[in-house]
Amino acid sequence: MLEIIYQDQYLVAINKPHGLLVHRSSIAADAEEFALQMLRDQIGKTVYPVHRLDRKTSGILVFALNSRVAAKLKTCFEDVATQKTYVAIVRGFFPEEIEVDYALTNDRGKTQEAFTAFKTIKSSELPIPFGKFETSRYSLIEAYPKTGRMHQIRKHLNHLRHPIIGDRPHGCNKQNKLFKERWNMTTMLLHAQKLEFVHPVTKEALQLEAKPFSVFMEMKKMLELE
Repeated sequence: MLEIIYQDQYLVAINKPHGLLVHRSSIAADAEEFALQMLRDQIGKTVYPVHRLDRKTSGILVFALNSRVAAKLKTCFEDVATQKTYVAIVRGFFPEEIEVDYALTNDRGKTQEAFTAFKTIKSSELPIPFGKFETSRYSLIEAYPKTGRMHQIRKHLNHLRHPIIGDRPHGCNKQNKLFKERWNMTTMLLHAQKLEFVHPVTKEALQLEAKPFSVFMEMKKMLELE
């Protein structure tokens, strides 16, 4: 059963697990479960997706309960006033704060402006040999995307050479192999934790928050990033 973190007569928000597609997609023919169908069956109502969340990313996912509200929410989520906060565990000692203004090209070959702000929450250095180094370094960070390009946070972090642990294909294959062999961990450690926006109907300021799932919290503890 999906975790519902907010619901009223106009919209519903869930905490989407890692590995769950929002809806059916030709690029993931292996998938048998989808957030849209699961939520529809769970609440007994038709739901309308209004924004994307990668299959590998967990966290806040909002659906409208009618087409009129869906249109308003899509416009709302494109507004710069809507604030999204993600948490991620990345390779290396990340800068204390940094802003990335780096255009991205989508799968249709179109290049678009993309902007993300980042902030380090905590960093650690562990006595785990990796390559030519005697230790391994990691950081727990927050990401604040101002645009909504596909795989934006993942691509920007790879551009900074601080890829997300567990990310494929935008991550570090050697780090991903280390995590699989040492901890049997293959999940991408990226979570949509907070969403702040103005309700499109009631005009109430909503502040939604979703706790990371157990695998994220376990790795956070294992890497001494609590």
